[in-house]
Amino acid sequence: MATFLYKLGRLSFRRRRYVALLWVLLLGGIGFASSAAPAPPADSFSMPGTESQKAFDLLDKKFPAASAEGATARVVIRAPQNEKLTDPAAKKDVENLVTALGKGPQVTSVADPFKANAVSKDGSTAYASVTYKVAGTELTDAAHDALTKATDDARAEGFTVEMGGDAVEADQEMGGSAELIGIAISAVVLLVTFGSLVAAGMPLLTAIIGVGIGVSGIAALGSALNLSSTTSTLASMIGLAVGIDYALFIVSRFRAEIAEGRQGEDAAGRAVGTAGSAVVFAGLTVVVALSGLAVVNIPMLTKMGLAAAGTVAVAVLIALTMIPALLGFAGKKALRRKDRKAAVPAQGAKAGKPNLGTRWSRLVLRRPLAVLVVGVLGLGAIAVPAASLELGLPDEGTSAPDSTQRKAYDMLSESFGAGFNGPLMITVDGKDAAGAAKSVSASLAKVDGVAAVAPPQVNKAGDTAIMSVVPSTGPSDHKTEELVKTIRGEAKGWEADTSSDVLVTGQTAMTIDFSQTLNDALVPYLLLVVGLAFLLLMLVFRSILVPLKAALGFLLSVAAALGAVVAVFQWGWLADIMGVEQPGPIMSMMPIFMIGVVFGLAMDYEVFLVTRMREAYVHGARPGEAIVTGFRHGGRVVGAAAIIMISVFSGFIMEDNSMIKMMGFGLAIAVLFDAFVVRMAIVPAVMALLGKSAWWLPRWLDKVLPNVDVEGEKLQQDLSAPRPVEDERELESVRG
Repeated sequence: MATFLYKLGRLSFRRRRYVALLWVLLLGGIGFASSAAPAPPADSFSMPGTESQKAFDLLDKKFPAASAEGATARVVIRAPQNEKLTDPAAKKDVENLVTALGKGPQVTSVADPFKANAVSKDGSTAYASVTYKVAGTELTDAAHDALTKATDDARAEGFTVEMGGDAVEADQEMGGSAELIGIAISAVVLLVTFGSLVAAGMPLLTAIIGVGIGVSGIAALGSALNLSSTTSTLASMIGLAVGIDYALFIVSRFRAEIAEGRQGEDAAGRAVGTAGSAVVFAGLTVVVALSGLAVVNIPMLTKMGLAAAGTVAVAVLIALTMIPALLGFAGKKALRRKDRKAAVPAQGAKAGKPNLGTRWSRLVLRRPLAVLVVGVLGLGAIAVPAASLELGLPDEGTSAPDSTQRKAYDMLSESFGAGFNGPLMITVDGKDAAGAAKSVSASLAKVDGVAAVAPPQVNKAGDTAIMSVVPSTGPSDHKTEELVKTIRGEAKGWEADTSSDVLVTGQTAMTIDFSQTLNDALVPYLLLVVGLAFLLLMLVFRSILVPLKAALGFLLSVAAALGAVVAVFQWGWLADIMGVEQPGPIMSMMPIFMIGVVFGLAMDYEVFLVTRMREAYVHGARPGEAIVTGFRHGGRVVGAAAIIMISVFSGFIMEDNSMIKMMGFGLAIAVLFDAFVVRMAIVPAVMALLGKSAWWLPRWLDKVLPNVDVEGEKLQQDLSAPRPVEDERELESVRG
């Protein structure tokens, strides 16, 4: 592989104008296709095989009037102090509000509070439930405007009116500013790392082009492949991360080759042949991690993973071709200013004073056991809270205190009880749905934890009925989850008694099923991702212990990161500093999402750092010398890549949205632990303790495994071999 990539790097350097033009045309073509393509479909969330999804599908077929998947809005209205909504004048105003809500576009029905028993006992508060024909993502601006106008008119009459539900338009403040801050910090770190504005700009330019192609491709294929607009979220995040990383390592290796005295084309070829090989396998590990999201069996996550994997593949191709092309354009401008006039630019130890990576690796080599113990025990201690991990989805009770959703949530909890914010929907399917539903309703009222049961509603055919059940606890309360399990357990007996099917669904039940689905998929996902990556790394390093160490180190860093997330967002430690308004369950997607993203970045750092050690070892260095060589050439760059990613992710911690804040903190702390504790401390300590054993591979396995030559041993032999006289022109070309 190294030989092929060497030729590809030289070709891209030599034909740089054609290569650059090809990528620009590709970006423009895909961008045009995305602009001309139909609008992407709205998010369609489904969980095949779960009881909640079965109930939704049943209602969609037999009870379309229920609009099971349609958006809902809960409009909560409170009378002025010392007044009641049951007073004649106030009641008339509430009825006017209900009428105005019913006239809004895409509205299916509005439940009158006085007819639906939705007025508090003291008469001060009521709520009207508005049901729409379509999902929240498909609501038009006119529908949102009508909802807002109706509530504003009621406020003008002196009432306190707040709204909740997925039909309420959420504030979209996050994203742009955080990403711009991350890119700005990335530019500064790259400039400090390379000491050249041109060299610093290359990784950013190629990463942006790669993400642009990936995201535009997703938009262009959105209508044909049913990819929603949010599918590109993960693709843009991980694509930007790996795009910068891959380009950074190839540019760094190019500068190292120049420091060895090689000319531009040969240096570009060698950089792509060696660092490029590491890029290929690092990219493969990321693709494996993202594609593995398919095992969760949630279509939305599968599409996000595959779309992101495609963007990573584009980032790899750009790094292997466009980076050497840009290096051809840049020439000596890719070097530090002081190195441009030197015959042989200084690099690393050749500059005289050992760099930080060299000094650090020598320090670890002096006390490897102590470093290993401190690193493992430290991360292990931080990981302890992860044993108390509780999964869930954020509800409106965790929204910003000044948001209308949070105010509506609090008003309902105060006046009706916490369960009103997360009612369950019970479906009864059978020949005599009315009679069966009546029997089930009576049984439900006797279940501990049920605060109220609404009268059943039967469809026109008389074979399906629905009823709303209000728990006595909030939607994110663990007791509500236990209530759902209890009802589902009791439902088996009710089904036998009534000869009908009884299913539990609703947003709260859907959330519980979603968390359970992700929780059940966590171990299979880990086994798949770590197992396949182990095989890939075994090919790269031709070792058993090095891939095993890489996988165990990754698991340790993820466990520590989850522990930190639980301590802050679930237990409330440092909540004031982090801006956590209300501790609660950890977002269900967090563990799997963190594993996918962090695994990709962790294996990047592992491959780039240890490949350089392997290369030095194969070329005759002793194990300790190989470790120092790996850190001398790769430590600074890996550290820079990690700082860039931490900066990008940390920008999202400042957001008000609790979910985004949690994701930003989790990813930032995970990269911090993995890059600076596992890869920079534990890895060299373990390698030092193992010595030559680190590179041990059984002979029979050595014969079976194909030699992919990531470290460029065969390439080095080919370039060093004597050439016949007739190949003198080619020899001169290789030497530059």
